[in-house]
Amino acid sequence: MTASVRLFLMMVLQLAIWGAWAPKLFPYMGMLGFEAWQQSLVGSSWGVAALVGIFFSNQFADRNFSAERFLAGSYLIGGLALVGVAFSTSFWPFFACYLIYSLVYVPTLSVSNSIAFANLRDPAADFGAVRMGGTVGWVLVSWPFVFLLGAHATADQVRWIFLVAAAVSFAAAAYALTLPHTPPRKDAPGIDKLAWRRALKLLGTPFVLVLFAVTFIDSVIHNGYFVVSDAFLTDRVGIAGNLSMVVLSLGQVAEIATMFVLGRVLAKLGWKITMIVGILGHAARFAVFAFFADSIPVIVAVQLLHGICYAFFFATVYIFVDAVFPKDVRSSAQGLFNLLILGVGNVVASFVFPALSSRLTDPATGGVDYPALFMVPTGMALAAVLLLALFFRPPTRGPVAVDQAGEDQALTREPSVAAPH
Repeated sequence: MTASVRLFLMMVLQLAIWGAWAPKLFPYMGMLGFEAWQQSLVGSSWGVAALVGIFFSNQFADRNFSAERFLAGSYLIGGLALVGVAFSTSFWPFFACYLIYSLVYVPTLSVSNSIAFANLRDPAADFGAVRMGGTVGWVLVSWPFVFLLGAHATADQVRWIFLVAAAVSFAAAAYALTLPHTPPRKDAPGIDKLAWRRALKLLGTPFVLVLFAVTFIDSVIHNGYFVVSDAFLTDRVGIAGNLSMVVLSLGQVAEIATMFVLGRVLAKLGWKITMIVGILGHAARFAVFAFFADSIPVIVAVQLLHGICYAFFFATVYIFVDAVFPKDVRSSAQGLFNLLILGVGNVVASFVFPALSSRLTDPATGGVDYPALFMVPTGMALAAVLLLALFFRPPTRGPVAVDQAGEDQALTREPSVAAPH
Protein backbone atom coordinates (compact mmCIF):
# COMPACT_ATOMS: atom_id res chain seq x y z
CA MET A 1 0.00 0.00 0.00
CA THR A 2 1.11 3.55 -0.59
CA ALA A 3 1.86 5.78 2.39
CA SER A 4 -1.37 7.72 1.78
CA VAL A 5 -3.50 4.57 1.91
CA ARG A 6 -1.80 3.38 5.09
CA LEU A 7 -2.34 6.74 6.73
CA PHE A 8 -5.96 6.74 5.52
CA LEU A 9 -6.58 3.42 7.29
CA MET A 10 -4.89 4.80 10.41
CA MET A 11 -7.48 7.58 10.47
CA VAL A 12 -10.32 5.11 9.81
CA LEU A 13 -9.50 3.13 12.94
CA GLN A 14 -8.70 6.13 15.12
CA LEU A 15 -11.95 8.00 14.55
CA ALA A 16 -14.01 4.80 14.66
CA ILE A 17 -12.95 4.44 18.32
CA TRP A 18 -14.32 7.89 19.08
CA GLY A 19 -17.40 7.63 16.87
CA ALA A 20 -18.56 4.40 18.52
CA TRP A 21 -19.38 6.04 21.86
CA ALA A 22 -19.55 9.83 21.33
CA PRO A 23 -23.22 10.29 20.25
CA LYS A 24 -24.61 8.16 23.08
CA LEU A 25 -22.28 9.07 25.96
CA PHE A 26 -24.49 11.66 27.67
CA PRO A 27 -27.79 9.79 27.11
CA TYR A 28 -26.14 6.65 28.53
CA MET A 29 -24.98 8.47 31.64
CA GLY A 30 -28.56 9.65 32.07
CA MET A 31 -29.71 6.02 31.89
CA LEU A 32 -27.27 5.16 34.68
CA GLY A 33 -28.78 7.90 36.82
CA PHE A 34 -25.70 10.16 36.89
CA GLU A 35 -26.44 13.68 38.08
CA ALA A 36 -25.72 16.71 35.89
CA TRP A 37 -22.48 17.55 37.72
CA GLN A 38 -21.29 13.97 37.34
CA GLN A 39 -21.98 14.01 33.61
CA SER A 40 -20.13 17.31 33.31
CA LEU A 41 -17.17 15.89 35.23
CA VAL A 42 -16.96 12.95 32.84
CA GLY A 43 -17.17 15.35 29.91
CA SER A 44 -14.28 17.37 31.35
CA SER A 45 -11.95 14.35 31.15
CA TRP A 46 -10.94 15.27 27.63
CA GLY A 47 -9.95 18.73 28.81
CA VAL A 48 -7.62 17.22 31.40
CA ALA A 49 -6.23 14.84 28.77
CA ALA A 50 -5.64 17.64 26.25
CA LEU A 51 -3.77 19.68 28.87
CA VAL A 52 -1.63 16.71 29.87
CA GLY A 53 -1.04 16.00 26.19
CA ILE A 54 0.71 19.33 25.67
CA PHE A 55 3.37 18.37 28.22
CA PHE A 56 3.52 14.62 27.64
CA SER A 57 2.82 13.66 24.03
CA ASN A 58 4.22 16.88 22.58
CA GLN A 59 7.21 17.35 24.91
CA PHE A 60 8.19 13.90 26.17
CA ALA A 61 6.67 11.13 24.08
CA ASP A 62 7.56 12.58 20.68
CA ARG A 63 11.17 13.02 21.80
CA ASN A 64 11.56 9.53 23.29
CA PHE A 65 9.28 7.18 21.35
CA SER A 66 8.62 6.61 17.68
CA ALA A 67 5.16 7.96 16.88
CA GLU A 68 3.74 4.66 15.66
CA ARG A 69 4.80 2.82 18.85
CA PHE A 70 3.29 5.59 20.95
CA LEU A 71 -0.01 5.07 19.10
CA ALA A 72 0.11 1.29 19.58
CA GLY A 73 0.64 1.53 23.33
CA SER A 74 -2.00 4.21 23.74
CA TYR A 75 -4.63 2.26 21.81
CA LEU A 76 -3.93 -0.90 23.80
CA ILE A 77 -4.32 0.82 27.17
CA GLY A 78 -7.31 2.76 25.90
CA GLY A 79 -9.06 -0.40 24.77
CA LEU A 80 -8.67 -1.96 28.20
CA ALA A 81 -10.01 1.20 29.85
CA LEU A 82 -13.05 1.18 27.54
CA VAL A 83 -13.87 -2.36 28.63
CA GLY A 84 -13.77 -1.07 32.20
CA VAL A 85 -16.15 1.78 31.28
CA ALA A 86 -18.60 -0.68 29.70
CA PHE A 87 -18.92 -2.72 32.88
CA SER A 88 -18.98 0.17 35.37
CA THR A 89 -22.46 1.22 36.41
CA SER A 90 -21.60 3.40 39.41
CA PHE A 91 -20.11 6.83 38.92
CA TRP A 92 -16.59 6.73 40.35
CA PRO A 93 -15.41 3.50 38.64
CA PHE A 94 -17.00 4.76 35.40
CA PHE A 95 -15.25 8.12 35.73
CA ALA A 96 -11.88 6.55 36.60
CA CYS A 97 -11.91 4.22 33.60
CA TYR A 98 -13.13 6.96 31.25
CA LEU A 99 -10.43 9.34 32.51
CA ILE A 100 -7.71 6.73 31.86
CA TYR A 101 -9.08 6.20 28.37
CA SER A 102 -9.14 9.96 27.73
CA LEU A 103 -5.56 10.44 28.96
CA VAL A 104 -4.19 7.90 26.49
CA TYR A 105 -6.53 8.51 23.55
CA VAL A 106 -6.65 12.31 23.23
CA PRO A 107 -2.88 12.71 22.61
CA THR A 108 -3.12 10.22 19.72
CA LEU A 109 -5.20 12.73 17.76
CA SER A 110 -2.30 15.16 17.46
CA VAL A 111 0.29 12.37 17.15
CA SER A 112 -1.58 10.82 14.22
CA ASN A 113 -1.71 14.24 12.55
CA SER A 114 2.05 14.52 13.05
CA ILE A 115 2.58 11.09 11.48
CA ALA A 116 0.48 12.13 8.49
CA PHE A 117 2.25 15.46 8.02
CA ALA A 118 5.66 13.78 8.35
CA ASN A 119 4.94 11.14 5.71
CA LEU A 120 2.96 13.07 3.09
CA ARG A 121 4.78 14.71 0.21
CA ASP A 122 2.43 17.69 0.13
CA PRO A 123 0.56 17.88 3.46
CA ALA A 124 -1.53 20.92 2.52
CA ALA A 125 -2.86 19.21 -0.60
CA ASP A 126 -3.04 15.63 0.67
CA PHE A 127 -4.01 15.85 4.34
CA GLY A 128 -7.69 16.41 3.60
CA ALA A 129 -7.96 13.14 1.69
CA VAL A 130 -6.08 11.24 4.40
CA ARG A 131 -8.12 12.76 7.22
CA MET A 132 -11.22 11.74 5.27
CA GLY A 133 -10.43 8.21 6.49
CA GLY A 134 -11.46 9.27 9.99
CA THR A 135 -14.80 10.36 8.63
CA VAL A 136 -15.26 6.99 6.92
CA GLY A 137 -14.44 5.23 10.19
CA TRP A 138 -16.95 7.32 12.15
CA VAL A 139 -19.70 6.49 9.61
CA LEU A 140 -18.93 2.78 9.41
CA VAL A 141 -18.88 2.25 13.17
CA SER A 142 -22.39 3.69 13.57
CA TRP A 143 -24.09 0.97 11.52
CA PRO A 144 -23.63 -2.03 13.86
CA PHE A 145 -25.75 -0.23 16.44
CA VAL A 146 -28.82 -0.55 14.24
CA PHE A 147 -28.72 -4.21 15.28
CA LEU A 148 -27.10 -3.92 18.73
CA LEU A 149 -29.60 -1.36 20.03
CA GLY A 150 -33.38 -1.44 20.10
CA ALA A 151 -35.73 1.38 19.14
CA HIS A 152 -35.94 2.12 22.88
CA ALA A 153 -32.48 0.93 23.92
CA THR A 154 -31.80 -0.10 27.49
CA ALA A 155 -28.61 0.66 29.41
CA ASP A 156 -27.45 -2.94 28.95
CA GLN A 157 -27.72 -2.50 25.20
CA VAL A 158 -26.14 0.95 25.06
CA ARG A 159 -23.01 -0.26 26.91
CA TRP A 160 -22.09 -1.88 23.58
CA ILE A 161 -20.89 1.55 22.44
CA PHE A 162 -17.83 1.06 24.66
CA LEU A 163 -17.30 -2.60 23.83
CA VAL A 164 -17.31 -1.87 20.09
CA ALA A 165 -14.93 1.05 20.68
CA ALA A 166 -12.62 -1.24 22.68
CA ALA A 167 -12.55 -3.84 19.89
CA VAL A 168 -11.62 -1.17 17.34
CA SER A 169 -8.98 0.19 19.72
CA PHE A 170 -7.28 -3.20 19.97
CA ALA A 171 -7.29 -3.48 16.16
CA ALA A 172 -5.82 0.02 15.90
CA ALA A 173 -3.03 -0.93 18.33
CA ALA A 174 -1.97 -3.82 16.12
CA TYR A 175 -2.25 -1.77 12.93
CA ALA A 176 -0.20 1.11 14.36
CA LEU A 177 2.88 -1.11 14.41
CA THR A 178 2.67 -1.39 10.60
CA LEU A 179 2.66 2.39 10.01
CA PRO A 180 5.62 4.21 8.40
CA HIS A 181 8.37 4.60 10.96
CA THR A 182 8.31 8.10 12.40
CA PRO A 183 11.32 8.37 14.74
CA PRO A 184 11.50 10.51 17.87
CA ARG A 185 12.24 14.16 17.25
CA LYS A 186 15.61 15.40 18.44
CA ASP A 187 16.10 18.87 19.77
CA ALA A 188 17.92 21.14 17.36
CA PRO A 189 20.83 23.21 18.77
CA GLY A 190 19.66 26.45 20.27
CA ILE A 191 15.97 25.49 20.27
CA ASP A 192 13.99 25.77 23.49
CA LYS A 193 13.20 22.25 24.67
CA LEU A 194 9.94 23.54 26.07
CA ALA A 195 8.66 24.54 22.64
CA TRP A 196 5.17 25.00 24.03
CA ARG A 197 6.40 28.23 25.62
CA ARG A 198 7.27 29.58 22.19
CA ALA A 199 3.89 28.42 20.92
CA LEU A 200 2.19 30.34 23.74
CA LYS A 201 4.25 33.44 22.97
CA LEU A 202 2.85 33.39 19.44
CA LEU A 203 -0.50 34.37 20.94
CA GLY A 204 1.01 37.85 21.10
CA THR A 205 0.70 37.97 17.31
CA PRO A 206 -2.72 39.49 16.51
CA PHE A 207 -3.93 37.02 13.89
CA VAL A 208 -2.89 34.04 16.04
CA LEU A 209 -4.72 35.44 19.07
CA VAL A 210 -7.88 36.04 17.02
CA LEU A 211 -7.78 32.52 15.60
CA PHE A 212 -7.25 31.13 19.11
CA ALA A 213 -10.32 32.97 20.42
CA VAL A 214 -12.50 31.95 17.47
CA THR A 215 -11.34 28.33 17.75
CA PHE A 216 -12.40 28.34 21.41
CA ILE A 217 -15.89 29.63 20.57
CA ASP A 218 -16.39 27.21 17.71
CA SER A 219 -15.09 24.27 19.73
CA VAL A 220 -17.68 24.96 22.45
CA ILE A 221 -20.40 25.00 19.79
CA HIS A 222 -19.05 21.86 18.11
CA ASN A 223 -18.76 19.87 21.33
CA GLY A 224 -22.14 21.12 22.51
CA TYR A 225 -23.68 19.57 19.41
CA PHE A 226 -22.55 16.12 20.55
CA VAL A 227 -23.86 16.74 24.07
CA VAL A 228 -27.46 17.50 23.05
CA SER A 229 -28.04 16.18 19.52
CA ASP A 230 -28.84 12.53 20.27
CA ALA A 231 -31.37 13.40 22.98
CA PHE A 232 -32.89 16.02 20.65
CA LEU A 233 -33.32 13.51 17.83
CA THR A 234 -34.84 10.78 20.00
CA ASP A 235 -36.89 12.83 22.49
CA ARG A 236 -38.05 15.80 20.41
CA VAL A 237 -37.86 14.79 16.75
CA GLY A 238 -38.99 11.21 17.36
CA ILE A 239 -36.21 9.23 15.67
CA ALA A 240 -35.75 5.68 17.01
CA GLY A 241 -32.86 5.17 19.42
CA ASN A 242 -31.15 2.57 17.22
CA LEU A 243 -31.29 4.90 14.20
CA SER A 244 -30.17 8.18 15.76
CA MET A 245 -26.47 7.34 15.41
CA VAL A 246 -27.00 6.55 11.72
CA VAL A 247 -28.80 9.87 11.23
CA LEU A 248 -25.99 11.72 12.98
CA SER A 249 -23.44 9.88 10.83
CA LEU A 250 -24.90 11.53 7.72
CA GLY A 251 -22.89 14.56 8.77
CA GLN A 252 -19.73 12.49 8.48
CA VAL A 253 -20.84 11.27 5.05
CA ALA A 254 -20.99 14.89 3.95
CA GLU A 255 -17.63 15.46 5.60
CA ILE A 256 -16.12 12.95 3.17
CA ALA A 257 -17.06 15.17 0.24
CA THR A 258 -15.93 18.38 1.91
CA MET A 259 -12.59 16.93 3.00
CA PHE A 260 -12.04 15.72 -0.54
CA VAL A 261 -12.39 19.25 -1.97
CA LEU A 262 -10.85 21.10 0.99
CA GLY A 263 -7.49 21.69 -0.68
CA ARG A 264 -9.10 23.26 -3.72
CA VAL A 265 -11.47 25.34 -1.60
CA LEU A 266 -8.53 26.70 0.40
CA ALA A 267 -6.64 27.57 -2.77
CA LYS A 268 -9.72 29.36 -4.14
CA LEU A 269 -11.10 31.14 -1.07
CA GLY A 270 -8.15 31.47 1.29
CA TRP A 271 -7.96 30.85 5.01
CA LYS A 272 -10.44 33.44 6.25
CA ILE A 273 -13.40 32.82 3.95
CA THR A 274 -13.07 29.05 4.27
CA MET A 275 -13.17 29.27 8.07
CA ILE A 276 -16.12 31.68 8.03
CA VAL A 277 -18.13 29.29 5.86
CA GLY A 278 -17.35 26.50 8.34
CA ILE A 279 -18.64 28.50 11.32
CA LEU A 280 -21.75 29.62 9.42
CA GLY A 281 -22.54 25.93 8.96
CA HIS A 282 -22.93 25.65 12.75
CA ALA A 283 -25.21 28.69 12.88
CA ALA A 284 -27.43 27.34 10.09
CA ARG A 285 -27.68 23.85 11.58
CA PHE A 286 -28.67 25.02 15.07
CA ALA A 287 -31.16 27.52 13.63
CA VAL A 288 -32.84 24.68 11.73
CA PHE A 289 -32.88 22.60 14.93
CA ALA A 290 -34.58 25.50 16.69
CA PHE A 291 -37.35 26.18 14.18
CA PHE A 292 -37.93 23.02 12.13
CA ALA A 293 -37.93 20.25 14.75
CA ASP A 294 -41.34 19.03 13.54
CA SER A 295 -39.99 18.13 10.11
CA ILE A 296 -37.98 14.90 10.23
CA PRO A 297 -36.81 15.22 6.58
CA VAL A 298 -35.45 18.72 7.22
CA ILE A 299 -33.70 17.68 10.45
CA VAL A 300 -32.16 14.66 8.73
CA ALA A 301 -31.05 16.72 5.72
CA VAL A 302 -29.43 19.46 7.81
CA GLN A 303 -27.03 16.90 9.28
CA LEU A 304 -25.16 17.22 5.99
CA LEU A 305 -23.90 20.63 7.12
CA HIS A 306 -21.64 18.87 9.60
CA GLY A 307 -19.14 18.23 6.82
CA ILE A 308 -18.78 21.94 6.21
CA CYS A 309 -18.65 22.67 9.95
CA TYR A 310 -15.73 20.32 10.53
CA ALA A 311 -13.67 20.42 7.35
CA PHE A 312 -13.92 24.11 6.57
CA PHE A 313 -12.97 25.17 10.07
CA PHE A 314 -11.26 22.57 12.24
CA ALA A 315 -9.36 20.71 9.51
CA THR A 316 -8.42 24.08 8.04
CA VAL A 317 -7.02 25.18 11.42
CA TYR A 318 -4.79 22.08 11.56
CA ILE A 319 -3.52 22.72 8.02
CA PHE A 320 -3.02 26.41 8.80
CA VAL A 321 -0.82 25.58 11.78
CA ASP A 322 1.29 23.18 9.73
CA ALA A 323 1.66 25.62 6.83
CA VAL A 324 2.33 28.86 8.71
CA PHE A 325 3.85 28.19 12.14
CA PRO A 326 7.62 27.79 12.58
CA LYS A 327 8.73 24.20 12.11
CA ASP A 328 10.19 23.76 15.58
CA VAL A 329 6.92 24.69 17.34
CA ARG A 330 4.37 23.13 14.99
CA SER A 331 3.85 20.05 17.13
CA SER A 332 3.35 22.16 20.23
CA ALA A 333 1.07 24.55 18.36
CA GLN A 334 -1.03 21.60 17.18
CA GLY A 335 -1.26 20.51 20.82
CA LEU A 336 -2.20 24.04 21.86
CA PHE A 337 -5.11 24.16 19.41
CA ASN A 338 -6.05 20.60 20.35
CA LEU A 339 -6.27 21.86 23.92
CA LEU A 340 -9.02 24.20 22.74
CA ILE A 341 -10.81 21.88 20.32
CA LEU A 342 -10.71 18.69 22.36
CA GLY A 343 -10.06 20.07 25.83
CA VAL A 344 -11.23 23.48 26.94
CA GLY A 345 -14.09 23.61 24.45
CA ASN A 346 -15.15 20.13 25.50
CA VAL A 347 -15.09 21.02 29.19
CA VAL A 348 -17.07 24.22 28.72
CA ALA A 349 -19.64 22.48 26.51
CA SER A 350 -19.94 19.60 28.99
CA PHE A 351 -20.88 22.04 31.75
CA VAL A 352 -22.82 24.68 29.79
CA PHE A 353 -25.12 22.56 27.64
CA PRO A 354 -26.35 20.15 30.35
CA ALA A 355 -26.94 23.16 32.61
CA LEU A 356 -28.85 24.97 29.85
CA SER A 357 -30.89 21.86 29.11
CA SER A 358 -31.75 21.48 32.79
CA ARG A 359 -32.67 25.14 33.16
CA LEU A 360 -34.86 25.05 30.04
CA THR A 361 -36.67 21.84 31.03
CA ASP A 362 -40.33 22.18 31.97
CA PRO A 363 -40.75 20.48 35.39
CA ALA A 364 -44.34 19.52 34.58
CA THR A 365 -43.74 17.81 31.24
CA GLY A 366 -40.00 17.10 31.33
CA GLY A 367 -39.68 18.61 27.86
CA VAL A 368 -36.75 20.84 26.92
CA ASP A 369 -37.31 24.24 25.29
CA TYR A 370 -35.08 23.38 22.34
CA PRO A 371 -35.67 26.59 20.34
CA ALA A 372 -34.32 28.65 23.25
CA LEU A 373 -31.48 26.17 23.81
CA PHE A 374 -30.32 26.17 20.19
CA MET A 375 -30.39 29.94 19.81
CA VAL A 376 -27.45 30.10 22.23
CA PRO A 377 -24.94 28.30 19.95
CA THR A 378 -26.44 30.06 16.92
CA GLY A 379 -25.63 33.44 18.46
CA MET A 380 -22.17 32.27 19.49
CA ALA A 381 -21.43 31.17 15.93
CA LEU A 382 -22.48 34.53 14.48
CA ALA A 383 -20.29 36.34 17.03
CA ALA A 384 -17.32 34.16 16.01
CA VAL A 385 -17.94 34.97 12.34
CA LEU A 386 -17.83 38.70 13.06
CA LEU A 387 -14.64 38.35 15.08
CA LEU A 388 -12.97 36.36 12.30
CA ALA A 389 -14.19 38.64 9.52
CA LEU A 390 -13.11 41.87 11.20
CA PHE A 391 -9.84 40.98 12.90
CA PHE A 392 -8.26 37.85 11.36
CA ARG A 393 -5.49 38.80 8.94
CA PRO A 394 -3.44 35.69 8.12
CA PRO A 395 -0.02 36.13 6.50
CA THR A 396 -0.70 33.95 3.45
CA ARG A 397 -3.64 33.53 1.12
CA GLY A 398 -3.52 29.75 0.90
CA PRO A 399 -1.65 26.68 2.17
CA VAL A 400 1.78 27.40 0.74
CA ALA A 401 5.09 26.10 2.05
CA VAL A 402 7.57 28.73 3.20
CA ASP A 403 11.06 28.46 4.62
CA GLN A 404 12.00 28.90 8.26
CA ALA A 405 13.00 32.54 7.86
CA GLY A 406 9.72 33.32 6.10
CA GLU A 407 7.73 31.64 8.83
CA ASP A 408 9.46 33.53 11.61
CA GLN A 409 8.95 36.81 9.78
CA ALA A 410 5.29 36.07 9.08
CA LEU A 411 4.64 35.33 12.73
CA THR A 412 6.36 38.40 14.13
CA ARG A 413 4.64 41.05 12.03
CA GLU A 414 1.79 41.36 9.59
CA PRO A 415 2.84 41.30 5.92
CA SER A 416 3.05 44.65 4.22
CA VAL A 417 0.94 43.43 1.31
CA ALA A 418 -1.75 40.84 1.87
CA ALA A 419 -4.04 39.26 -0.68
CA PRO A 420 -7.75 39.94 -0.13
CA HIS A 421 -9.80 37.33 1.75
